[in-house]
Amino acid sequence: MESAIKNGVPGVEAECGGACACATCHVYVEEEWRAQTGEPSPMEEDMLDFGYEIKPNSRLSCQIKVREELDGLVVRTPERQT
Repeated sequence: MESAIKNGVPGVEAECGGACACATCHVYVEEEWRAQTGEPSPMEEDMLDFGYEIKPNSRLSCQIKVREELDGLVVRTPERQT
């Protein structure tokens, strides 16, 4: 989420600044990256309930921890954020 904000990625609003207190950084993780990004925590799942068009590959980008293994990670933004 921080990288998206710093690089002006459209569709990532991140109103709570990464506190997992909103769903405005909702993204869809491409299938080939799902194992590497892991599953959402229970708290993240609760926040995703407020997201728009939630799918099995939905994540809050503020909860994806950037690390070397994620170099090249592909995510898509929903049509709109909540």
